[in-house]
Amino acid sequence: MEIPSKYSSASVEDKWYKYWMDNKFFHSEPDEREPYTIVIPPPNVTGVLHMGHMLNNTIQDILVRRARLLGKNACWVPGTDHASIATEAKVVGRLADKGISKFDIGREEFLKHAWDWTHEHGGIILEQLKKLGASCDWDRTCFTMDEARSESVISTFVDLYNKGLIYRGVRMVNWDPAAKTALSDEEVIHKEVQSKLYYLRYQIENTAPLSPPVGGKLSEVSAKFKTAHPMQYELLRENARNLRKESTEAESALWEALRSKNLGDKFRRQHIIGDIIVDFVCLDKQLVIEVDGGYHNEPETQELDKLKTEILNELGYRVIRFTNEEVIGNTGAVTNKIKEQLSLPPTGGPRGAEYIVIATTRPETILGDTAVCINPNDERFAHLRGKKVIVPLVGRVIPIVEDEYVDMEFGTGCLKITPAHDVHDYEIGMKYNLPSIDIFNDDGTINEEVGLFAGEDRFAVRESIIPQLEAAGNLEKIEDYTNKVGYSERTHVAIEPKLSAQWFLKMEDLVKPALENVMNDNIQFHPAKFKNVYRHWMENIKDWCISRQLWWGHRIPVYYLQDGSLVVADSDEKALELAREKSGNANLQLSDLRQDEDCLDTWFSSWLWPISVFDGVRNPDNKEIEYYYPTNDLVTAPDIIFFWVARMVITGYEYKQELPFKNVYFTGMVRDKQRRKMSKSLGNSPNPLDLIAQYGADGVRVGMLLCSPAGGDLLFDESLPQQGAGFVTKLWNSFRLVQGWEVDASIPQPEHSRLALDWFKQKFSQVVEQTNDHFDKFRISDALMLSYNTVRDEFSGWLLELVKPAYQQPIDKQTYDELIDIFDDVLRFIHPFMPFVTEEIWQYLKERKDGESIMISQWPTVGKYDEAFLSDFEDAKEVISGIRNIRTKNNIANKEVLELSVMKGDKGYVPALNSVVSKLGNLSSYTEVNEEVSGASSFLVKSSTYFIPMGDLVDVEEELAQLKEELKYNQGFLKSVMGKLSNEKFVSGAPEAVVAKERAKQADAEAKIKVLEEQIAKLS
Repeated sequence: MEIPSKYSSASVEDKWYKYWMDNKFFHSEPDEREPYTIVIPPPNVTGVLHMGHMLNNTIQDILVRRARLLGKNACWVPGTDHASIATEAKVVGRLADKGISKFDIGREEFLKHAWDWTHEHGGIILEQLKKLGASCDWDRTCFTMDEARSESVISTFVDLYNKGLIYRGVRMVNWDPAAKTALSDEEVIHKEVQSKLYYLRYQIENTAPLSPPVGGKLSEVSAKFKTAHPMQYELLRENARNLRKESTEAESALWEALRSKNLGDKFRRQHIIGDIIVDFVCLDKQLVIEVDGGYHNEPETQELDKLKTEILNELGYRVIRFTNEEVIGNTGAVTNKIKEQLSLPPTGGPRGAEYIVIATTRPETILGDTAVCINPNDERFAHLRGKKVIVPLVGRVIPIVEDEYVDMEFGTGCLKITPAHDVHDYEIGMKYNLPSIDIFNDDGTINEEVGLFAGEDRFAVRESIIPQLEAAGNLEKIEDYTNKVGYSERTHVAIEPKLSAQWFLKMEDLVKPALENVMNDNIQFHPAKFKNVYRHWMENIKDWCISRQLWWGHRIPVYYLQDGSLVVADSDEKALELAREKSGNANLQLSDLRQDEDCLDTWFSSWLWPISVFDGVRNPDNKEIEYYYPTNDLVTAPDIIFFWVARMVITGYEYKQELPFKNVYFTGMVRDKQRRKMSKSLGNSPNPLDLIAQYGADGVRVGMLLCSPAGGDLLFDESLPQQGAGFVTKLWNSFRLVQGWEVDASIPQPEHSRLALDWFKQKFSQVVEQTNDHFDKFRISDALMLSYNTVRDEFSGWLLELVKPAYQQPIDKQTYDELIDIFDDVLRFIHPFMPFVTEEIWQYLKERKDGESIMISQWPTVGKYDEAFLSDFEDAKEVISGIRNIRTKNNIANKEVLELSVMKGDKGYVPALNSVVSKLGNLSSYTEVNEEVSGASSFLVKSSTYFIPMGDLVDVEEELAQLKEELKYNQGFLKSVMGKLSNEKFVSGAPEAVVAKERAKQADAEAKIKVLEEQIAKLS
């Protein structure tokens, strides 16, 4: 039998995947065996494989392949999701490239294009999963828009409607202007963005109108803090400089107080307002502070001060005055009075206008304002109660309402209320019976409702409205501002809160059993930390907006009669029957009915997935749903815990009165070395198929799991699949080594081989037991690491080295046959992780019949093992390592035969394993001695000392230095142990086993120290 010298992953993977498919090893039918069922999280039908899919499906395949080996009837159901928003966007885009609108061709023609797109691109990702080795039952492939799933979705809608759980209402929804559809809260991603905060003046009704600022743009005015006419500015500024030179002692004292006290507002000194130079001014609060010296007592000066105050009042500034004596005598009291004035809102404006200032990040929405709201406890605005204001530019007169919802500390303490475009504003609007003015078209442009900016995009209006607000005197200032903005998960555009008539599903009662059975661990989450995330969402759940303004998807089965009434039915024929019955008109025709234009949310189909893939909605008592449901394990990402996991649990209890799965394993996110999420835009995500082509599917699978704990992010680096590929090569080379040995039936089995085989069988049983425990607890990465280390180190390293015959010598048949059986066990043990290379070697290992496969063989069983024997063998391995270290330090070739002597202690010497040590140590003799061997290199294993006579090869000084270093380490170790044991609180409080372990460490260290001191003394 010709065995290739190098493993070729490409040819092997194609060969065996075809073999598995041809023999239908992946297919499952109900029988007498215990079922094991997994349903795949359905990827988008037109999607392609990415790193997250690779991780998720690798884990699923490992679980399924192991279940088959355990003798279970494993069924892994694959399928795809129709992805309403994403797919419709693709089709709309393709049509737009041809100059075609979907509205031009109509619904029926558009759906033909959508199906063409689906048939063209659909299923690519499933074919890519085959490259990974995914052992799905492809005969069961489902699609959320196929006949069985579609009928299931529609009948579920009808059922829930008839139960009174589905209703239609006008509600505030998340609107996607790109997809032109409503979104659920879970389909909105909130991102922190750098925005602007615009402070706008709303004129109070029946006051003088606002005036625009004099001079250039607001930004220029604000930069210079000037309100004087430009022609006068330079002259007045020069006058201000001269006056500043003559500032009084009181002004200086107050200026220091204003600068040093945290008053929350910025002050200007010797500032020019109009043609007046004032002592101090807070422009934001329009507060002027004058400090009057003795000459202000003169009648002419008093008259001038009065006139000056009147002018400033007309310009919108409050004026407060203090004498020099007040400021100098008690500056603190003066600043407290200033604080009181600062707490009052600016109520004046140029030429006597009165206004209220409101801060907003969305100035374009003022077009839909229907009220201004203040907190009833805010005394700053007590004078505005019962008044009305004028919406800037629009001229609409709106009321000032009061509600404690307003945060007095945020912004200016006043809110503009736009009920049609903010969820909180909507609630206030409902409370105070305010009108709602929808200013947006479905695509995010301004509609004809308000007459301004009609047809312009919302963000373009945000830019163009600012100059107009400034020119009208409504813009006070602009500040940089950081806030969170919601974006559509699918189209990545900013969502628009919008009032819309939608279909909703009542969730309050539906969630109760779904919440209870996760919190009591009937359904177990791995890791369990996600239970709290789940509980928080379920306890705060809102009614689910299930309608979408799309054509690609399941059309809502609601039919409207001409009088506005409706019927709900799962077919046109049934709808007509119900309509005739409802109207009393037996002559009613289908053309007299109008079906709702909207489609159902995509998740309304996938929440039925564990039931609908077995046709359990249409045929609730069929053989397959009874056998395969509930499924066993769900592997998914935590970012769809609300979209999908929670909703599947809800439907499980609503329609099957039991859980849909027993365990949910949450994978982490695949990130790069810099902890960034992998994405096309960052260019940090490798193509999974390129990785498979380079490193093989087995290498990639192992690499993905080498550092992927449940719920923890995987920091991917290309060294990981490279390491996985190295493991594949290691296994292949081990196989070629064994296959290259000549077998001689006449040779008796050596003692060292018998012991080595016995040791590995026991060790392997222990490892299989530990691995089973890892799988039971969904520690998949731990299971892989244990398997990886066992095969690489224990099997390929120690076992094969121990049984390997001498150079160009045959191996005895008994050892060889036992080794082949062990190799068979090892291959079946790691098959779930590495399906291709294990199948290839397994088929070569023994003569197989056509139709046999490792994947339908048997998982290794756990036999008896002696922990004491395994511990003794570890001591023997440590002796062998000690011999090898001496060879390495002294450049002694492995072919050179050595003598070994041992001065046995309480531990560290196992005479029964001397043949094992002699084999791998290449020893000519192995003897016991009662004293140190002079002129020998030595090492310790526990309390036993081993000697290798070195003759002239040993460097006494170097040996002495090494012994002293080892002594120093052991003395330090003993000191740390004694620190614990001398602690009475530790000895009395720690478990007895823990204290005993520390005392054992003490004894071992003391024995080693004694031996080392004796060796050092002798060498010295």
